[in-house]
Amino acid sequence: MIDSKNWKEETIIAFDLETTGKYPLGAEICEMAAVKWKGGEVVDTFQTLIKPTALMSQEVINIHGISNSMVEGAPQISEKIEEFWNFVQDGYLVAHHAPFDMGFLAIEFERKKLKFPERPVLCSSLLSRRAIPESPNHKLQTLVSFLKFPEAQAHRALDDAKQGLRLTVECFKRIGEVKSMSDIVKYQKVKLAWSDYSILALKSQPSYRALVEAAESKQPVQIVYQGGSRKGQARTVHPEGIVRTYKGDFLVAKDDLSAVVPKRYFFNKITNSSL
Repeated sequence: MIDSKNWKEETIIAFDLETTGKYPLGAEICEMAAVKWKGGEVVDTFQTLIKPTALMSQEVINIHGISNSMVEGAPQISEKIEEFWNFVQDGYLVAHHAPFDMGFLAIEFERKKLKFPERPVLCSSLLSRRAIPESPNHKLQTLVSFLKFPEAQAHRALDDAKQGLRLTVECFKRIGEVKSMSDIVKYQKVKLAWSDYSILALKSQPSYRALVEAAESKQPVQIVYQGGSRKGQARTVHPEGIVRTYKGDFLVAKDDLSAVVPKRYFFNKITNSSL
């Protein structure tokens, strides 16, 4: 469902998450925020800290500044996800590196049996790469500095959502003052549909069920992978999460628990898996 109205007549909702790690199923949401824009101005905001089920590492705390004591009395994600879902129903969603946030939110929508939003999601990172090619890079904070936006606290969900909204509006203006949302979705070139981030859809496929269950339970799983130095051989890996992306879904796992950096095992190269 994509409207043909001018983008200035639409409701735009920029959102952002802070998480306890990089990978869905292995990590959790610890803060969520959204900023609603309509008629040329911000008309509403949403923000909440979330208490994860496990303590956060100092490495993660150093990134976003959210400590374990800050979330001690916060609600769990199951208590707030429907409120967030209701907040974002009436507009076009946009986030910087949207696929990252979509991966975490899709899991929580499904756990609560909430229907995925129908509109495709916009990514201010993808849009800015085309609309602002002269920027040194397309990280959010680089673009904020390059465009001389007011400074805010980086890596906190509400401030990043606000900066993402400013960036999105700037991209829209550069794409065209009279363009429609349909034009802008086409300009992005990549269609980001919520259904493509469904974990239940993966789990319903027999060939992938063991991978999802292993990631959910944080248990080792045996796979046959048609790649790497042991192509076609069975190996046991220790999952850290599953990433769904328009570039190809993959399991993030270590084949040796002592390894510092996990590997990516693309689903289209996994020919067998079992717990």
